Amino acid sequence: MEEPAEVSDRQFLTFHLAGEEYAIEIFRVREIIEYGVVTHVPLTPPWIRGVINLRGGVVPVLDLALRFGLPVAEVTPRTCIVVVETEFGGVETPMGIVADSVSQVMELRTQDIEPPPPFGARIRLEFLLGMARTEKKFALLLDIDRILSSDELLTLAEATQADQEAAGAAAPESQPDSPQALA
Repeated sequence: MEEPAEVSDRQFLTFHLAGEEYAIEIFRVREIIEYGVVTHVPLTPPWIRGVINLRGGVVPVLDLALRFGLPVAEVTPRTCIVVVETEFGGVETPMGIVADSVSQVMELRTQDIEPPPPFGARIRLEFLLGMARTEKKFALLLDIDRILSSDELLTLAEATQADQEAAGAAAPESQPDSPQALA
C-alpha cells in the first residue's frame, strides 16, 4: 500500500460529517457558504447533490457523507458548503462539499499527525493524509485531490450508472404507458 503523503506544519479546516471530524488543507478552501438552493441534476450519482450558482459560475456540490457510506444528516442552520479548489481534468475547478458544520482552523506539526490504521476507517485509506489528535478523538485529514480526482469521480459515476442499469433490467418489461401494457 502507498504511504500517506507527508504532512508538516500546515493549517487544516475541520468540519463534521455524521458526527465525525474531518479536515482539509486550508489553502484548498476557497470559501465557506451557507447551504442554500442546490439544483439537482438528473441521472447523477446520489452523492452528487447537484450544482449551485456561485457568482455566475456552476459549482458541483458533493455529499461526502453519502460518498463514504455514512448516514446523511438533515440540513440545519449550521449546514454549509465548503467550496474547495481541486484539479479536475487538468484544470483548477471549484467543487462544493456539504458539511454538517465547520469547526475550526487548526495548525498541525508533523508530530501531531498519526498514520491511519490499516483497519476500522470508514473511508479508503488512500483518501487520507493521516489522523490528527483533537481534544478526545481524531480528525481524519482528507486528501481532497484523491477524493475529488476526475478518475475517482468517473469510476464512481460509471459504477452508479451500471447499478442503475442493472436495477432497470430487473424491472418488469412492460410499463403502464407502453403500447404492450395498453393492449
